[in-house]
Amino acid sequence: MNTRKSVLSAAIVGCLAFSAHAQQTQTPQDLDTITVVGIRASLEKSLDTKRNNVGVSEAITAEDIGKFPSTNVAEALSQIPGVTLDRRFGQGERVSIDGTDPSLNLSFLDGHPVAQAIWLYGEQPNRGFDYTLLSPQILGRAEIIKSSEARLTEGSLGGTVLMHTRQPLDLKKNEVAASVGYSYSQQASEGKPNASALYSWKNDDETFGIAVSAQHYEEAIDRQGIEVFGYAKASSFTNAPGVAGDVDVPNSINAAWFQQERKRDSAVVNLQFKPTEELEFNLSGLYIKENFDNYNQSMYSFLTWNDGTRNAIDQLGDVRNGVATSGHSTANADATSGTVIYDNNVRESEVTTKGLDLRGAWKGEGWGVNGQVGQSKSENKNLAQYFIEPVYNGGYSWNVDDGLTFDDPAGARDPANWGAPGGWLGNNGIFATESKDTYAQLDFNVQFDSVFNQLQFGVRHGKHEENFELNVYGGVRTGTLADVGTIGLTDGIQGFGDDQSRHIQVGRDNVLAWVKGSPLDFANPDPSSYLNNSWALEQTNNAAYAQLNFSNGPLRGNVGVRYVDSKTDGSGFVYGGTPTLTDLDSKWQTQSKKEDFVLPSVSLAWDTDSDWVFRFSGAKVIAWAPYNQMVNNTFLNDTQLTGSGGNANLSPYESWNFNASAEYYFAPQAVVAWSIFYKKIENYIDTSATIERQYNSIRDTSPLTWDSIVGTNGCTADGYCDYSIQRPRNAGSGHVKGFNLSFQQPFGESGFGLTGNYTYANGENNTGDPLPYQSRNAVAFSPYYEKGPLNARLTYNWRDSYLAGGYVAGAAPASVDDYAELGASIGYTFNENWSLNIDAQNLLDETYFQYLGDKEHLAGKYKSGRRYMATVHFKF
Repeated sequence: MNTRKSVLSAAIVGCLAFSAHAQQTQTPQDLDTITVVGIRASLEKSLDTKRNNVGVSEAITAEDIGKFPSTNVAEALSQIPGVTLDRRFGQGERVSIDGTDPSLNLSFLDGHPVAQAIWLYGEQPNRGFDYTLLSPQILGRAEIIKSSEARLTEGSLGGTVLMHTRQPLDLKKNEVAASVGYSYSQQASEGKPNASALYSWKNDDETFGIAVSAQHYEEAIDRQGIEVFGYAKASSFTNAPGVAGDVDVPNSINAAWFQQERKRDSAVVNLQFKPTEELEFNLSGLYIKENFDNYNQSMYSFLTWNDGTRNAIDQLGDVRNGVATSGHSTANADATSGTVIYDNNVRESEVTTKGLDLRGAWKGEGWGVNGQVGQSKSENKNLAQYFIEPVYNGGYSWNVDDGLTFDDPAGARDPANWGAPGGWLGNNGIFATESKDTYAQLDFNVQFDSVFNQLQFGVRHGKHEENFELNVYGGVRTGTLADVGTIGLTDGIQGFGDDQSRHIQVGRDNVLAWVKGSPLDFANPDPSSYLNNSWALEQTNNAAYAQLNFSNGPLRGNVGVRYVDSKTDGSGFVYGGTPTLTDLDSKWQTQSKKEDFVLPSVSLAWDTDSDWVFRFSGAKVIAWAPYNQMVNNTFLNDTQLTGSGGNANLSPYESWNFNASAEYYFAPQAVVAWSIFYKKIENYIDTSATIERQYNSIRDTSPLTWDSIVGTNGCTADGYCDYSIQRPRNAGSGHVKGFNLSFQQPFGESGFGLTGNYTYANGENNTGDPLPYQSRNAVAFSPYYEKGPLNARLTYNWRDSYLAGGYVAGAAPASVDDYAELGASIGYTFNENWSLNIDAQNLLDETYFQYLGDKEHLAGKYKSGRRYMATVHFKF
């Protein structure tokens, strides 16, 4: 560490000495002035932002965002060098920057954080921003700052995304822009409407203005595929001879079908008051209401449900790369019978996000001050799951290539044969989650008439609060699917043969009616579910910084230091013995951790008179683990005997980040750029599994099922079993190194142009394991045409395989295979007021493929289908 500090200190001293002796007569050469509009104008603005920044950065403007086939901000960012997206539901949600986990990046809207509550039942909150929250229409521009500076809020290891809304004094008086559109999901065979509007007004003196933007968006999500819930050794199936005992056998082969109708209503109001050139105030309000109701069906074999199902396996075969890919379960009259489970999860989810932000600025003679204060709050108070799990006992064959084939297909499609073994059919779970950010910041700047032309210094107070609570209620009526009701067979699930592809179907309404019509025991929620999944975290950061900016001819830059004092209070239930809901105050424990950090930084930019710009930056940065990992909670899967939990003693990641780039602006709206990055990570946080004795709530909710479990996996009569629990820990060090190549150019006056980039990222922790969400290779390119009233654009993104998963309910980290996304957009401008855009996404109908270690160890394989959008735009 001392060596790296010395290197950074030498760089700071060296750049200051060099600056003091540099010639002051050189100035950047102006680009030729050409009036351009549309895509080319947007690219030009983005390049101006990139070139004028001191550090290594990228930018995208509002008009360029509108020309991409994008449904959210993440998709609009996908063409930026170093940016890769994870598309688990077919569209981009979270952003990786230069090979770092999305949860290790920060995102700000108009300089402030936006709180976000989870929408998916069973998921845990993390710090990575979910860009489906924001509509692209509300943004004026977005920047990705890859090199840290002292003035930037701490907490990002990969990069900082700065999103800016449109301000009224920058818009025309009484400007109106609106759109009406329709989006269609090919796989769901369903379309949904969307609309947006923007109105801006300002007085004649242009001292006060107001801009209001609103959007309504709907989308049908349909994801179908195959899942495997872990593997067991062939040696555990004693009635299936002929296969080596160390061969892995899929524990299940699941036909997964996720259906959702997403709705998003959002509004942003910006008031801008600028009575003089020296004084300005901005008041912004944000409101977003999202509906994420969904229905998830899963039909799967469960080969290790109990000893009976293990003994029912009488055949294993077709071994590939150490995995048995086929087998057969018998249909016996006794307990040794094949078992197929049919999970029906109906979920109701509504997320409401609100924010209020006040900014003020005063520019005096040679000095200035800026202030910002506000709060952002997001909540999902009734994230409910209505769950039934009927079981079929009978013989079947299975194959990882096409699923299950029943010995008695007619019997497997008879609702009366799907029942409730052990007298348990389901439950009702309700999460309540809330996330809140409160912040205040004061920044000063003093101007100097010298090489060192500005001193920036300031303070910031930020507090994040996260609350999480789960209650699970029993009392669901028992019976068969003949009692619950069915709606015939599914239309066909991709990746399966006829038996599992067109299986019996309950239907969302029947599940809701059955569970809501049951005498649910709301007075007695399941104790272990509540105790293990209820927690709270409060993190307070107080920071102060000083940054000295300098400019001397072609050289400009800054040096600075940021000091951060952090306190984290993580609270959860700690108990022993049988979980009960008595004496909760004594079980609720809070553990506090205080730390402080000194974060130096330096940035240099050499802007030559030959349109070359060279940059270098070095900084120490920190980034915290996801919120749920920093408390003493434990999330258990009582069926799989797995789980995940937190660690209140975690310290944040610490990293020394270095960036360098060379950019050649060889023509108007054109650049070719090279950049390299190196991140030396200390205090690396790794998640690993250890065996823990935990209480299994099946003992209380389904006694007959519990009787069949006792004696397996260390389960004893007192209710305790051996669980494989994944918890985070500070595990040592790691590194990320790589480079970006990027290019953009319009080809004369032909109307054609091209943007493209390539990113190489290579990193590992101190044990040689890969870092999460890091693709070694990623490519993006976008040819476009814009001339006269016609514009058209293709976007292509491809990323190499990467490690993901590990954050939900103890799920083992899984790798995602390489993924390609092809989109297209074509637009026609009828006149200055009217235009039409037709967009398409996922034209390759790509498969989202997850595996464990190697591709023969399948974890999940999904199709989400193509999506098409048509939008009419109007403005005056």
